[in-house]
Amino acid sequence: MVHDPADVAATAMTTALPGDAPEVKVTRDMVRRGLIVAPVLILVCGFVWGIDGAYSSAYGIALVLVNFALAAAIVAGTARISLGLMMGGVLFGYLIRLGLILLAVLLVKDAGWISLPALGATIIVTHLGLLVWEMKYVALSLAHPGLKPARQ
Repeated sequence: MVHDPADVAATAMTTALPGDAPEVKVTRDMVRRGLIVAPVLILVCGFVWGIDGAYSSAYGIALVLVNFALAAAIVAGTARISLGLMMGGVLFGYLIRLGLILLAVLLVKDAGWISLPALGATIIVTHLGLLVWEMKYVALSLAHPGLKPARQ
């Protein structure tokens, strides 16, 4: 049986991915770790920028954790429908999530309780820090997608 490559590609793009969504488990783990380090980051920002820095840091951490959760929800939700939709969801979801972060910052930039340096530092450090930290716990194997299996 000979398959037309165009038919195979079209079928692959419209195929849904059944099963568990490993990105949800990874994100849940990142959010848990983010909540663990949040008090330390808030205290550091409070020490450097005062009470406004602490409030700004808490706001920034919330933005980052919501951003990660939204990303996982987009991937998990669209993968159940089709790979093509998932790819579009990842691309446009990224742009939309960046826009939402920008909007969230613009909404509070003139508030009396905000410290923009603390907010910016928190958003950058939290995004990068959690991603780097999570790399230690993610399985880089198709046999165990998502988090590494627990050692026995």
